[in-house]
Parts: sequence; C-alpha cells; structure tokens
Amino acid sequence: MAREINPNDTTRAMAFELWMKATNPMVTVFKTLDVTNLIKMSRKKNMKFNMLLDYCIGKAAAGVKEFYLLPVGDKLMQYDTIAVNTIVMNKNGEVNSCDILYAGDFRKFYRDYMKYTAQVAKTCQDRDLSVESMVIGTSAIVETELDGVVGMNSGIFHNPFLFWGKYRKKWFRYELPISFQFHHTQMDGAHAGRFLENLQNEINRIK
Repeated sequence: MAREINPNDTTRAMAFELWMKATNPMVTVFKTLDVTNLIKMSRKKNMKFNMLLDYCIGKAAAGVKEFYLLPVGDKLMQYDTIAVNTIVMNKNGEVNSCDILYAGDFRKFYRDYMKYTAQVAKTCQDRDLSVESMVIGTSAIVETELDGVVGMNSGIFHNPFLFWGKYRKKWFRYELPISFQFHHTQMDGAHAGRFLENLQNEINRIK
C-alpha cells in the first residue's frame, strides 16, 4: 500500500525542498560487482542469472529504509513493500514490463518470477505493481559488455533503476559493471552506497 506523507515528518525534508523542482534530480552511480557466486548458482541449479540478481537487488534494497519512499508527482509517498521490475521478451519479439514482489522468501520470489514472466511473455501485457509497491526498475542489455549507462529524467517516473550488460570473465572470477540511478529526493549518495554494498553482500551469500 502507498500513502502520502508530509516530507517534514521524514529525514528527507531538506532533500524534498532542494530536489523536487530541480531540472535534473536524478543521480547515477557506477559499480563493478563480483557475480561469480551467481554464475555458479545459476549453472548448478539451472536458474536464470537475472532472476538471481533481481532477488539480491530486492533483498539489498529492503535493508535501506529510503527505498520505501518515492516522490510521485509533487508528493512524497511511503510504501509498505518493494517490487523488482524486469523486462520480458514477449512472444512477438517485443518487450513488456513485469513487476515481481519482494517478500524475503527466495522460493516464493523464484516461483513468482518464473510464473509472471512467462505470463507476460504469453499475453504481451505488462504486470504493474506500482500502485501498491515501490518498484525498482532493471534493464539488462546482455548482447554486449557495457561500462555504464546514464538513464534519462522523464519527469514522470522517479523510481530507482539499475542497468547492466553482459558479465565479464576475469581469470577465475566474473564481473558485472552496473549503473544505479535514483532520485535525489528519495536518497543521498550514502544511501546508494549502502545499497550497493548490501547488493554485493547478498550476491556473495546467496546459496
């Protein structure tokens, strides 16, 4: 569920004043992740790499309270839940959007991911949870290696967003450069840094 809150009752009051009407309030940071553990788990258990990474993204975000806030229009909204979005290639060779609720249970996330991405691919209809959940966007351009992506400021959608390309093999490890874009009203660089550290930790410990 989402509800409007008074920014002055939150730690984001000053950021709300500074950034809500800024020409470009979006910030993009870059980090190279060690995804060796995800590659091994993907191959061993025959699970999709992007599903595993999306789960880790949800779990890492759940540990940073700022992810439960989001500027929507000219309001600051607070959410009770987080969802992770993934882009799905549909049966017509086009793309659709699919939101997966993060609830902390890996088996449930896995089942939901497989069920709803297949459903979206078949029906060519987006699955949108943005009314009730704060949605983290993701986009994987797996055809090529990327050093980074700078997203756009649409002025409409202020959701945090992660981009990545093809992972790289470096000796006996695998690396994945990612770009993380967020609205400065929602969080500061320190919060983004904590999330990215959480993400690396969740990647290392998932099994």
